[in-house]
Amino acid sequence: MSFDAKSRPAKANKPHRAAPAEPAKRLQVPGLKPRKTAQPGPKKTANERDLLSKPWTAERQAQPQRERRPVDAAVLREQDLLEAKVLGENACRVCFNKRPEQIVKMYLTEHCAPRFADLMKYLARNKKAYHLVTDAELEKISGSSHHGGIALVVKKREPMLVSSYLTLHRKKQRDCLLALDGVGNPHNLGAIVRSCAHFGVTGLVLTEPELLQSGAASRTAEGGLEYIEALFASTLPQALAELKAAGYSLITTSSHRGVSLYKAALPAKAVIVFGEEMDGVSTVVANSTDVALQIPGTGHVESLNVSVAASLIVGEWFRQHCA
Repeated sequence: MSFDAKSRPAKANKPHRAAPAEPAKRLQVPGLKPRKTAQPGPKKTANERDLLSKPWTAERQAQPQRERRPVDAAVLREQDLLEAKVLGENACRVCFNKRPEQIVKMYLTEHCAPRFADLMKYLARNKKAYHLVTDAELEKISGSSHHGGIALVVKKREPMLVSSYLTLHRKKQRDCLLALDGVGNPHNLGAIVRSCAHFGVTGLVLTEPELLQSGAASRTAEGGLEYIEALFASTLPQALAELKAAGYSLITTSSHRGVSLYKAALPAKAVIVFGEEMDGVSTVVANSTDVALQIPGTGHVESLNVSVAASLIVGEWFRQHCA
């Protein structure tokens, strides 16, 4: 049977399928490398975002990273002899204000960092290191749990000889010094230094002046160390004899004898001698003094802490001669 074209059944229309779209092509410019698509990185915590917004981090990140090399043990020992740690916000702030060029490096915690932005900028400009650390890390670095959130490593201040001090201040008509006989507790030393700085005492005579360089002493002194000269004495009796020959009167304390502190006319040029709490001033030193003072009280306790006694006496000297 034959069919003509007109008699054939019409074919069903198939749905039109669009050809898959080709990826967009970037215009290729000769000599220009195609730009890489940035991949999303890990999200930063709120603390990290806050830290990165601080003004000092840009300066810090701009410094080239140096390759870390192991430090020789002999170098570390030499650094311990030449460097000391200053702990606590007040002590570090005063140290920065008084001798910024002596600062070697700094460690501080994140919560303390905003208050020391100026110090971080100074260290960055002068290519000196500072490190943001945790409280636990700072405790290990400082050797104390009472670090106050910040520690400075500084060059040690050289002690002055008693003879050099006398030459430098030979024209002084009014001066108060303290001499310590066996006082070695760093917290007592720091408290004594704090009172000395407050009441205008200019020097501390010690046979071991390096005791003032401890972190505990610096923190307790609250910045007072920057105003006091550490005066080295090879032997205390010899140093006291030298001071006495220069016109200073020697004063000691006693809980059993002596004139009342509040009835005594204290000399304008004085060296006040304090001993270790348990044994007091040695017999040799006690025999060389001119005046023995007693701090009156109820008598309910045997004696006062050496730092408290020092504060009372230098406060009375200041009242009589400077207030």
